[in-house]
Amino acid sequence: MPIDEGMPLMAFEEKGAWVALIVGVIAYAVYVAVVLGRAAGGELADTPYADALLWSIGAAIVAGILVTIAVSIITRRDGLTSDQRDKQISVRASHSSRAFMTIGVLGALALALLEADPFWIANTIYLAFVVSGLVEVGARIALYRGVMPAW
Repeated sequence: MPIDEGMPLMAFEEKGAWVALIVGVIAYAVYVAVVLGRAAGGELADTPYADALLWSIGAAIVAGILVTIAVSIITRRDGLTSDQRDKQISVRASHSSRAFMTIGVLGALALALLEADPFWIANTIYLAFVVSGLVEVGARIALYRGVMPAW
């Protein structure tokens, strides 16, 4: 497929960020829908969630790998290499998401110290992973698109 002269190429890492964003949102939305469906208006802490949580994480990992491979094959002419800019964007995006992971882990620690139900502790940690990951890929996409200042 020929590339138009005016069409900007998307870096391989940016494609991966888009894949992670879409897969992450879908996986978490499916998990929430499954758990809320199981609760059926009852107490959330009494809802079985562990299998749905593990399946959600596993399916997201597998889907992310498969979709990234498919995107790489389809757009292989755009190139698969990364440069110094890609590495700097990756580091900056990673730094942007650390605060959310820290907040989530501290929240889970507080829940554990308060002897909260394991449902709330596990879901706080899972939410922290999801939010942290989405912030990271969102920051990465924003940096590639020039929405955020580079440095």
